[in-house]
Amino acid sequence: MAEIIQAEGKQKGGKKKAKKFSTHIDMTPMVDLMCLLITFFMLTTAFSKPKAMDITMPEKKDDPNIKQPEISANRTLNVLISGNNQIYYYFGVADPKKPSEIPQLIKTDYSKDGIRKVLLQRNKIVFKAVSALREKVLKGELVMADSTLTRQIKDLKKSDKNAPIVLIKADEKAKYKNLVDIIDEMAITTIANYAVVDITPTELQMLGGSAPAAPATK
Repeated sequence: MAEIIQAEGKQKGGKKKAKKFSTHIDMTPMVDLMCLLITFFMLTTAFSKPKAMDITMPEKKDDPNIKQPEISANRTLNVLISGNNQIYYYFGVADPKKPSEIPQLIKTDYSKDGIRKVLLQRNKIVFKAVSALREKVLKGELVMADSTLTRQIKDLKKSDKNAPIVLIKADEKAKYKNLVDIIDEMAITTIANYAVVDITPTELQMLGGSAPAAPATK
């Protein structure tokens, strides 16, 4: 708020002097406004923090002499995602050289009784260990920094040598949302070893109906 103060005076001879104006600005409302703006920007900055998602991608090596690491078929779980929110999975390896041994493709969904249940069954040892550690920290039985907790969780994930290795594969019909959903399931079920890889021609044939699909898991 500004306040104008008028000052008048008389000169000698009875003549009036020109009016002089003095301006006074009240800064109290500006301080209040500044505090509100600071609070607003602090809150909006905290709410708009970017969220990053860790995605494990296979390394691309052009040297043909470098052999790719072999993955145990007993630990491998392949997840295939397609259009219309369709999701399938199968265990092992679909070797096109052995058509009689191609695994059965099983249809499921994104619910807690769908692909999440399958992942939890395959990763139950690590999931129970990580859940027990987090519960102790929440209850105050263990006191540790967030960095220490993250490190111990990573160690628990690496401790199980029979934990599943999940290969996520999407065809051209799959949506980006489907890929985000399945990676979220990796975090929920504490899957340590997973990667997003290219879908093979054999798997595309399996999605097309060359291999029978079992009913969704209950």
